Parts: sequence; C-alpha cells; structure tokens
Amino acid sequence: MPNPPLPHPLILTLELDEAAFADFDGQRRRHFPAAINHIPAHVTLFHHLPGEEERGIVETLAAEVRAEGPMPVKVASLRFIGRGVAYALESPRLSGLRGRLAAAFAPWLTPQDRQGYRPHVTVQNKVAPEEARALHRDLEAAFVPREIAGTGLLLWRYLGGPWEARGRFPFGGA
Repeated sequence: MPNPPLPHPLILTLELDEAAFADFDGQRRRHFPAAINHIPAHVTLFHHLPGEEERGIVETLAAEVRAEGPMPVKVASLRFIGRGVAYALESPRLSGLRGRLAAAFAPWLTPQDRQGYRPHVTVQNKVAPEEARALHRDLEAAFVPREIAGTGLLLWRYLGGPWEARGRFPFGGA
C-alpha cells in the first residue's frame, strides 16, 4: 500500500500594519500580472516549511511572538529584480526573529530558506524587463524611505498557486 501524500508545504510571512499592507497590496494588484497574482502582498520569512510539522511549527510561533511587540520596519529602497520591482525592507528586530526561527526550524529548511535573509515586498514580477524598468523608474521618482510596523506572523499552506490561511500570530500574543 503506497504512503499517503504529504501535506502541502507551509509559508511564513510577516503581518504588516493595515496602512502599509493596503498600500503594498494595492500596488501589487495594479502592477502584478492579474492572471498569476493569486496572493496578497507579503513579506516572506520562510518559503517552504514541512506541512506535516504544522503542529510543532504553530507551537514554536505562538511561543516566539509572546515576547515581541509591534516591530519597526524601514521601507529602505526600491529594488529592480529583472522582471519586476520590490521594496527592500530593513529591521534588526525582524532579522533577529527570523534568525531565532531559522535555528528552531533548521532541520527542515530548504536551500532557499538557508540563504541570507533580505526582507522585501514584491509589487511586480514576471513581466518584460522593459516594463519592470519603467515601473522602477516611476516608483523611484516618488520614493521616500518610511517606517511601517510588523504586527505579527501569518502562516499559510501553499496550494500550488493560491495560499490557504492557517494561522495568525499577533506580536504580544494579543
């Protein structure tokens, strides 16, 4: 008898304050090709955690967020990514949290999730390079660095395109 299939992998993202999320998600809806834009704007912490370990992952996340308050995140610059545009983010506290979680999840991390962490929000991808360059130029002309807030963590199940919400972990355990 064959083994049952493993559950779909999990993705962990940073929850942003409402205004920042609305801004980034609006840009993503305007600039990301609609036919492949299955998910909202997001800041990925981990791209692929094992779905069969969801219970332990949830316990780790619940414990980790209790001691965190809302965290400042600087929207530092725009990044041209070849076929799209992303906002580069900076936050020592986010990097610290991500490092602690990476240590906890170390046995499960894929090569992509073992790489150096460079937080960002992608508002355009998978377009022609000239279209991406034009958007980068337009956004760069009006860009001013600003501070937003990370308010918690969001756990998702990857369904081959769309994501299914699996848990919300607000900082401070609220």
